[in-house]
Amino acid sequence: MADLPAVPSSQPFVDGYLAYLLARASHLISGEFHREVEASGLSVQEWRVLATLADRPDCTIGALAEITLTKQPTLTKLVDRMAQDDLVRRRPGKTDRRHALISITPRGLAVVQPLLERAAQHERAVLDDFGIRQGAQLKETLRQLIALHARR
Repeated sequence: MADLPAVPSSQPFVDGYLAYLLARASHLISGEFHREVEASGLSVQEWRVLATLADRPDCTIGALAEITLTKQPTLTKLVDRMAQDDLVRRRPGKTDRRHALISITPRGLAVVQPLLERAAQHERAVLDDFGIRQGAQLKETLRQLIALHARR
C-alpha cells in the first residue's frame, strides 16, 4: 500500500486525524441512542451484550468481550448479574468446560427486541443524510478498517 501524500491543512491537527474523527462520530451517534437504552432500564454494557446475543446461538466470554468492547473481568461480573436477572444463560463449553458459553434467554430477547428496532430506526436516521449507497459504503469501509486492524 502506498503512503498517502501529506496534505497541508490550515485546520487543527485533530480536526483531520482519523482516530479522533472515528471516536468523535462514535461518541455523538452512540450517545444519542444510549440515552434511549438507559431510559429503558438497561446499562449500555447490558444493551451491548443482549444486542450481540440476540441473533447468535451462543458466544464465549472472550468473544463477547471483544464484540462488546468490554474488559473480560468486567464482562464476567456483568454476565453473572444478567444471568441472575434471567437475561442470559451461562453454561460450560462443549469441548473445554473452562470456556463458558453465553446465550440470551427468552426474557432477555423480549427486553432487547424493542431496542433493536429503535436502534435500526436510529441508524436509518443517521444514514439518511448520506443516501443508501453512501451509507452502505461507509459501513463497508469501516468493516474493512476493523478487519485490517483486528489482525494486527
